[in-house]
Amino acid sequence: MKIFYGIQGTGNGHITRGRIMARELQAANLEVTYQFTGRPQDKFFDMEVFNGYQWRNGLTFSTQNGKINHLQTVLQSKPLRFLKDIKQLDLSGYDVVICDYEPITAWAARQQNKKTIGISHQYAFQYHIPRAGTDPVSEAVMRNFAPVDIGIGLHWHHFDQPILPPVIETPIIAQQIQRNKVVIYLPFEDQQQVMKLLSPFKEFEFFIYSPENVTSPYAHIHCKPLSLHGFQKDLSDCTGIICNAGFELASESLQLGKKILVKPVHAQMEQTSNAAALQLLGYGKMMHSVDAKIIEQWLYESKAIQVTYPNTAKYLVQWIKDGMLPIDPSWCRQIWSDVKVIPVD
Repeated sequence: MKIFYGIQGTGNGHITRGRIMARELQAANLEVTYQFTGRPQDKFFDMEVFNGYQWRNGLTFSTQNGKINHLQTVLQSKPLRFLKDIKQLDLSGYDVVICDYEPITAWAARQQNKKTIGISHQYAFQYHIPRAGTDPVSEAVMRNFAPVDIGIGLHWHHFDQPILPPVIETPIIAQQIQRNKVVIYLPFEDQQQVMKLLSPFKEFEFFIYSPENVTSPYAHIHCKPLSLHGFQKDLSDCTGIICNAGFELASESLQLGKKILVKPVHAQMEQTSNAAALQLLGYGKMMHSVDAKIIEQWLYESKAIQVTYPNTAKYLVQWIKDGMLPIDPSWCRQIWSDVKVIPVD
């Protein structure tokens, strides 16, 4: 079986999920060609598992100071190049096309009448799940950005819908948690402003991961470059994380039992909905802007939730090998039966 797998590279969450799927697909002896879009080619890192992936420009949203910049998004979209990339992507030699919310793959498959499987958090929005900040335009963009024939949605809870748990790593459990250690990942915010807001809380050690090359003037705030292994190490022994409301990082944090404070990107319906879902489930807190008072309250709270999820990637790869039959709700319930929710002191 030959598989073409397109992955949206705007945020690191899609790539993280892709790495996990790639290892399971390789273990199943399936031949896969990967394509990434959504960020400059030189901005990808730790990509060895993808065995010489393809790259195209694709589409992405432009952000500024924690908000989507709609004008800049349009200006950088390069629609003629996007249409050319769709036309030039030849999928004729593949038995299966998988799409992790990657638009060139999705639209090329549609034009070539290739059956396409979507595996991503975004495909959960075709069902009745918590929503916030929604409007007809956002809903239309969500439906048409990367359309597929079968969309397998992923979420932290099933909400009585035929969706699956997150595709995440089996966590590395640290032997000892540093109670004053907090990881910060707010790549769409002004990093200098973030450091200024954190500076009064000197009894905590903050580890800021940023795509920018920034330096901290504060002894208790440590700036670190993006690194898969470095980030996982710091996440494993910290007490909590402050981040945007992307799906994959919150999933990893829940699996590790970290307390979570999210600040969704403004005008981004998915992130706003994710923040609402975290609060509804009691899995985390949110703030609409980077707010020192909310951060202070959250820092001194000790409660967290640990949610242990099964190896969803392994279930999905077996489903692909078995012929991708229509999703059976009883199959979904079987997978969710392995999920456990445990309060953490």
